[in-house]
Amino acid sequence: MSQNFDLGDETLWNPSNAVSRMFQRQIEVFEAELELPSGMGPMENDECQISPDIFETFVNALLTQHRKSIHAVWLALSEGFTVTVLVLAERAAVKVDWAEHGVAPEGPLQDVQVCTGAGVSTPAEGTAWAAGLREKTRELGRRMPR
Repeated sequence: MSQNFDLGDETLWNPSNAVSRMFQRQIEVFEAELELPSGMGPMENDECQISPDIFETFVNALLTQHRKSIHAVWLALSEGFTVTVLVLAERAAVKVDWAEHGVAPEGPLQDVQVCTGAGVSTPAEGTAWAAGLREKTRELGRRMPR
């Protein structure tokens, strides 16, 4: 059994039921964290419709949050979800401004990890950060059936 994540008549992803349920629960977590709707509709008759405009706002907010965090655990917990969302965004032709997201974050960093003796980390260099996420997106995209 499987479920579809669709944009109109086009299926962007066709995961198994268990993977779909996990992803849907993660959507709820990140909607709460970002205080934004994701654009992912409810799963009805094994289909979830994606609203492209709302989804685009969500994707870019998610990337902004990811870029601002230097907390190793937050990044580890969020990276798989972020990369999965990026595969869907690419398939939906969502505009992601990698140049804008690659710029060093302005203002206070979020989710700063406090380590004894290790000091505070700084965000990864923008080009490396974006290239890393894009490569992981390409790799995962090959494993996400339509």
